[in-house]
Amino acid sequence: MELIPGPDFPTYGLIMGKKGIRDAYESGRGSVVMQAKTMIESSDMGKSKIVITELPYQVNKKTLVENIAKLAKLKKFDGITDVQDYSDKRGMRIEVEFRRDVNPTRALNYLLKHTTLRSTFGCTMLSLVDGSPRVSPLLTILDEYLDHRRNIIIRRTRYELYRALERVHQLEGFQIARVNLDEIIRTIRASSDQNTALLALIRNFAMSPAQALAVLAMQLRRLTQLDQAQLETDYKSALQRVQDLMNILTDDERLREILREEIVAMRDKYGDERRTKIIAREAGEFSEEDLIPEEEAIVSISRDGYIKRISMDAYRQQKRGGKGLKSVMKQDDEPSHLFQVNTHHFILFFTNRGRVYKLRTYDLPETSRYSRGMPVINYIAIESDEKVTATVSVKDIKGEGFLTMITKYGEVKRTPMDSFQNLRSNGLRAFDIEEGDELGWVLTSAGNNDVMIVTHNGMSIRFNEKDATSRSRAAGGVRAIRLKGKDDYIVGADIAREGAKLLVVGENGYGKRTDLDEYRIQTRGGSGILTMNCTEKTGKIVSAEIVDEEDRLVVLTTGGQGIRIKVKGIRDVKRVAQGVKLINLKEGDQIASIARLIADPDEGENPQMDGDEEGEEQLALDDE
Repeated sequence: MELIPGPDFPTYGLIMGKKGIRDAYESGRGSVVMQAKTMIESSDMGKSKIVITELPYQVNKKTLVENIAKLAKLKKFDGITDVQDYSDKRGMRIEVEFRRDVNPTRALNYLLKHTTLRSTFGCTMLSLVDGSPRVSPLLTILDEYLDHRRNIIIRRTRYELYRALERVHQLEGFQIARVNLDEIIRTIRASSDQNTALLALIRNFAMSPAQALAVLAMQLRRLTQLDQAQLETDYKSALQRVQDLMNILTDDERLREILREEIVAMRDKYGDERRTKIIAREAGEFSEEDLIPEEEAIVSISRDGYIKRISMDAYRQQKRGGKGLKSVMKQDDEPSHLFQVNTHHFILFFTNRGRVYKLRTYDLPETSRYSRGMPVINYIAIESDEKVTATVSVKDIKGEGFLTMITKYGEVKRTPMDSFQNLRSNGLRAFDIEEGDELGWVLTSAGNNDVMIVTHNGMSIRFNEKDATSRSRAAGGVRAIRLKGKDDYIVGADIAREGAKLLVVGENGYGKRTDLDEYRIQTRGGSGILTMNCTEKTGKIVSAEIVDEEDRLVVLTTGGQGIRIKVKGIRDVKRVAQGVKLINLKEGDQIASIARLIADPDEGENPQMDGDEEGEEQLALDDE
């Protein structure tokens, strides 16, 4: 690699790092990352601009300028104010100007990511080896090239030898003709046609057909001018030429010397200074995550399978009892799943049939609160009869710990986290679901946590996860809780945390917090204990979460309303109490789902966000 550092492209540019080159040299296949030569300059009014002077190989300058202008027009990157091409006979110069508040380095990274300023060149070292096409490493390619050049020299020498032998043979015929010139002239004149003359020369003067044809083809004046001394000189020269060619074919060292001379001549003719510079820094110094700010977001999935990512600020924080904000605008749809994620984490999607799919959070485009989102099938290849029922946000799928899965009708299973690291695009089976049941909750656990489960009819159970022995990824589960009544099913499941409390919410908007110490640890598979006194006023439980004092809570209704409230504003009561109203529901509306939002330590108290006079009045009436 010191002697052959890498490819040299006619459009100059940069090669980022040597890894792709080394891969191509070692295995025969590699991807070389090419990048335009750019520099950041200051412009008028305190603005900055990126100047492009060299492009990667095969990148069209006009198309590149149009694409950057399109990004600016569509505001894909907000901040590009102008794109101009000042290229002339002196060289190329493209200027991209930005607003004063735009970080030019981040802007350059964005353009490198989303335009052809950075592109890849696939190196495939394909050659004919033993007559068959084969991808080979560099050393094999060099050996094969030397063999190829050697074969060219041998075949060329054989051809020249054949022509030299023909010349010797022809000169021997001319010597015969010079010695017998008068007789040959009489023979030719006495012949009736060319064929007769040819046969006569062969018969009378012991010439070969080739020699006879050469003599007949000569003009008469040349026959008379033939000089015996010149013929002998040409004959000796031809014989020396034959001997020299024979020496090349028989002496391997002589052949190698010719091979060396030809390669040096090729180097002297075509070798020049490198155009493309190789940068030691690998292109991976910034990744896709570097272009996406790491922040918390809310992901919402509707009943009809529409998914969207929303900024945390989209839900204005209110005190409990407020009316909330409109969230989902699609008619006859309602939110069924809501969770908080980090934009740099993976989201594992689990479906009702027990399959699991993987997606990066930032692959979901951020939308407004009023957007209905996009069908989840656009991002993960779920089957038509599947729907997403559980999600898990994880930073490292290869990490330690378990995924504890719970079905709607009371089965539980634990599987090690690393069993899900090799997820295919069409998903994998995560739970062998029995007929009539569906997967509802997936929890991340450390291996010795307590699991809390809450049912629709107000029952709950707390047991240690070790009661559910670890099983393989495709296995089924065991009984977690014995349900009471045919209309009962699980509405919430979570991992118990030290100092946290259990929050349960009823259909009619009532909710309460209860200390986890009131829930004793039981054995898996029992009926559990009462967790909320479900009445006509509260309705049956629709959701449950384990929350901390400083958490936030997002509540969504079947009518599409959404509200974000502080958890500490919800009354802390006993296990069998009814609770307080969390949101004012319109007639016919009910709670659809809730999501716990982790507290942001940088978020201070904001009276304007908290203030809602109508909510305060409603709060007083409800408490009374």
